[in-house]
Amino acid sequence: MKKLGVLVVMFFVSAACFAQVAASSGNDAGASNMAVFGWESAVHDFGKIKQGVPVSHEFTFTNTGKTPLVITNVQASCGCTTPAWSKDPIPPGGQGFIKATYNAAAMGGFNKTVTVMANVENGFKQLSIKGEVVQE
Repeated sequence: MKKLGVLVVMFFVSAACFAQVAASSGNDAGASNMAVFGWESAVHDFGKIKQGVPVSHEFTFTNTGKTPLVITNVQASCGCTTPAWSKDPIPPGGQGFIKATYNAAAMGGFNKTVTVMANVENGFKQLSIKGEVVQE
């Protein structure tokens, strides 16, 4: 009887592992009414920068969706990076920005992320800044 119970459990675990989700046809009303980020670039390389001299990059985007794009929060991966962003809703076809400032306090290479939370399909977009801090 124990063996039968184990086999039943194994069957359901196997079935769950191989279950497939039906692909979306793209005709969902919710998905077509979402705001959509259209980024010029999601990665910026500062190259070599001087230690102790903060650097900034402004990522620009266009709302290519059909509803206003609302950024609810922007978080940097560490305290060495400070974000700023468009606070007002971005209408369809309108442009906005995310500005990332890196303090360049520590020597060596860096690769930092800035996560943008908004009313887009997956709820967020990650941007990246990288470079190398060298001695003055």
